[in-house]
Amino acid sequence: MNLFKHYRILPLTALLGSGFVASLDNDGALAQEAGKAREAGKAEPSGKTVAKLALPATDDGLPGAGPIRRYEWFEKLWLQRRTEWQAEKATHQGAVVFFGDSITQGWGKGFQGKFGDALLANRGISGDTTRGMLIRLEEDVLTLKPKGIVLLMGTNDLEEKAEPKTIADNLVLILNKIREYDATIPIVLCNIFPASASKARPADKIKEINNRYQSAVKGNTQVTVIDTWTLFADEKGDAKPVEFPDLLHPNAIGYDKWAKAIRPVLEWKHLIKPSDEQSGAPEAGFRSLFNGKDLAGWCFRPTTDEDKKSREKWLARDPNAVVWPVIESLIEFKNKEATTDGRYVASNSRLVVTSPAEGRRIQQLWTVEEFGDDFQLRLEFRATPNADSGVFLRGKQLQCRDYSLAGPYKTLQNYKPQEWNQLDITVKGTTARCLCNGEVLEEAFVIPKSGPIGLEGDRGHMEYRNIWIKIEK
Repeated sequence: MNLFKHYRILPLTALLGSGFVASLDNDGALAQEAGKAREAGKAEPSGKTVAKLALPATDDGLPGAGPIRRYEWFEKLWLQRRTEWQAEKATHQGAVVFFGDSITQGWGKGFQGKFGDALLANRGISGDTTRGMLIRLEEDVLTLKPKGIVLLMGTNDLEEKAEPKTIADNLVLILNKIREYDATIPIVLCNIFPASASKARPADKIKEINNRYQSAVKGNTQVTVIDTWTLFADEKGDAKPVEFPDLLHPNAIGYDKWAKAIRPVLEWKHLIKPSDEQSGAPEAGFRSLFNGKDLAGWCFRPTTDEDKKSREKWLARDPNAVVWPVIESLIEFKNKEATTDGRYVASNSRLVVTSPAEGRRIQQLWTVEEFGDDFQLRLEFRATPNADSGVFLRGKQLQCRDYSLAGPYKTLQNYKPQEWNQLDITVKGTTARCLCNGEVLEEAFVIPKSGPIGLEGDRGHMEYRNIWIKIEK
């Protein structure tokens, strides 16, 4: 039986009803792929192959729990997309796979040019649920021997009345299956984007799922979570029409923000090439505190008594709120590309503060050298959404975060979210004047008389580069 002829017109613009427009009807898409296969000297997919790719007729014996969509349009689209991918399988070996639903499908094959010439594979199917993704994970993703995987899932489960626990449980099954295949594949897990109660996706349910996702991956070093919910949510926790015209799917503005949000982690994991290489020699009079290659000149210092007291108070309120290691003796990292726990890494000429597997982990990296003279400190930083870090000046912390989301300087006009920003700090005596991209953060920040420069990690992924100092004597 020729299964191709039974799938003809796919009226996606009408049946999705959510602002997402797919191109090509099934008949045309399948015919095009068959033509490509013939031109490449390959056989057309057999009826047996197509039957294997089609949505199973019943839920019986399928892994996971929760909804599997069985609308006619969805069954047609499921087969169309998966059949197209068969012709691409050879060329997508070793790709970074974006795995998800219509929001992922909306990237298109070229990913809007956001990630340069990286080998990427789009494995999004509009309307898919977490259980549907679990069913097709092996054939659509793992057979590509992926270099990395970007996940976004769960919003359609809500529309089908699935409970947050069920959705999170399916995520765990997907992650377990990836780990069983290869525990070294980097996984970037994006929080479910905000939507609207009018789309059967209320903010409280989305937040609950994202919290369950975070709990599910706690301690899993294979997974890096990106806070794409906070990135897009308005004050009520819903999508913003300027970025999500239908309150569900991002427009060009939304996709640009999403690309910037995940780019630092993709670059750090060497899944895509760095977008720019602007690390260079220090300006006249300055010298570098970070050589761009390793952590020479940096160390862990013993935890102070003051920090130990703060740690005890914090953990007394909530033992699970944060991980806060206690360092008992000085540990230097000369000729080391990473700290002993992997929290701080020299990569791509950047000093990376990695996103902690625990969700939050308070830790500082210090210069071995201490500074008692007046100085100018200049550095560049980039933060993933809602990331929290800090720069220590002789031991006192200046907050260095994704300011627009994490504060405390939320009204800055020149701050560029998820892009490179510059701190300029001038220290005279025990007072520091602190600027970000030319705007004042602190006019007279009081600091100790002497001490090291430090960087703190709390949550999220932070990067620093061109860390230069000029001593004024």
